[in-house]
Amino acid sequence: MNTQKLSNVPLADFRIFLEKAGCKKVSVEGGHEKWTRKDLERPIILQTHVSPVPEFIIKNALRALHLKKRDFFEIYGG
Repeated sequence: MNTQKLSNVPLADFRIFLEKAGCKKVSVEGGHEKWTRKDLERPIILQTHVSPVPEFIIKNALRALHLKKRDFFEIYGG
C-alpha cells in the first residue's frame, strides 16, 4: 500500500495493521471478524467479504484504538 489515504485499504492489509497495533482476532461469526485488545472499550468488527475496507470502518477503528491517521501509516509501515 503506497498511498497516504485511508480509502482502498485491502482487507488483508488492515488485518496486518490490527495485528501490529496489538489486536487479536477472537472470533469469526456470520461473515464478521471480532478483533480486540485489553484496553479497548469495545471490539472492532470487520466484514470478512468487504475489500477494500470502507474508510469509515478504518476511522472508527482508529478512534477505538485512540490513534490518528498518521499512526495508521507509521504502524502499518506503508
